[in-house]
Amino acid sequence: METHAALRYAFVDESGTASPFSGSRHLVIALLATPVPREIELHVKRMHKKHGTSLSSGEMKAGASREAVVAQLLQALAGEQVKCMAVIVDKAAIVRSPADPEDIYRKAVALAVAHAVRRWPRLNVCLDKRYTARKLVDRLEQEIREALVDIPQEVVVIRQEDSVTRKELQAADFIAWAIFQRYEHGDGRFYDIIAEQMIVEEMVEQTLW
Repeated sequence: METHAALRYAFVDESGTASPFSGSRHLVIALLATPVPREIELHVKRMHKKHGTSLSSGEMKAGASREAVVAQLLQALAGEQVKCMAVIVDKAAIVRSPADPEDIYRKAVALAVAHAVRRWPRLNVCLDKRYTARKLVDRLEQEIREALVDIPQEVVVIRQEDSVTRKELQAADFIAWAIFQRYEHGDGRFYDIIAEQMIVEEMVEQTLW
């Protein structure tokens, strides 16, 4: 039985673009949660070792991997103690965009983390590091903290780290990509592999930002 008071680790990555009137139709924020991050790390390391000749960057990306490799890693993750959450922004609904398109990304990340904190009040959150400027790093964390103000919590740690060194973030990339394929292209083959692990999917169809 899952103990909600137990510490959980959450890894957050995205698929799609944030700009409202260009790029993809959807922006997907995926959150991969586990009580044992080491299990996820080992699965990614095994995939690195098996397919390392094509991974000179040191990072696995679903979009740059063969479909068989994507399916293999997703199947491995589905066999572990993981839960997945997603916030999907339908950018086609946007009539008036924010002055800064990154506000769309920040709000979607904050929503995803808020869902996780409602379920696990003790949460260690690791975000794929999107920004290098300190003020933007701080702004993202501030947006998340503001979304958590009214949610009961024990302790929530937020880190923004490089996905090259955090293998768990690479796993989150595969989850985000699988969800993106379903919504953006109507291809549910990869999503179906982790469907039983999906516990939250929020579609955001906001017209005014």
